[in-house]
Amino acid sequence: MAQLTLLGISGALRQESTNSMLLREAARLFGECTYVEANLRLPLYDGDAESAHGVPSEVQTLAEQIAAADAVVISTPEYNKGPSGVLKNALDWVSRTKDAPWKSKPVAVMSAAAGRAGGERAQMVLRGFMVPFQPRILQGPEMHLADSSNQFDDNGQLVSEFYQKTMTELMTKLREEAAR
Repeated sequence: MAQLTLLGISGALRQESTNSMLLREAARLFGECTYVEANLRLPLYDGDAESAHGVPSEVQTLAEQIAAADAVVISTPEYNKGPSGVLKNALDWVSRTKDAPWKSKPVAVMSAAAGRAGGERAQMVLRGFMVPFQPRILQGPEMHLADSSNQFDDNGQLVSEFYQKTMTELMTKLREEAAR
């Protein structure tokens, strides 16, 4: 079997955000793969700009990365009880591209946040945002990384056995879904 391609999408722009770190840990625990991390530094969605200039090239690149991936893992921070505007903007832009890149795509969603719920509300809202795209979203185990700034060692690996076990199980399920 050919090597799988895993696309990571972080709802945080900061390079060393705990959501980006969580994605890299997910890729490590996913196992051998080609890992690509998406760039969500996109212009704000504007229907007038789209009418005048079409879909921006960086949005088209993201849509192509989604389409080409065997599986996608999305990690969202929680801002005011929901996913980041950056992530919602990316989803809105990709919805404007052709060929429905999300359709039937295996997707795992997760969250990392400073609070004790680990972004649970943001993740629930994100799952709702994904419904119109018809991906194959894994239902669990749910990965809500609480107190996220204290959950990684110096190598960027999860320190908690509980979170390691949860992430390993989630990535095993995602790999199985991608191979289906």
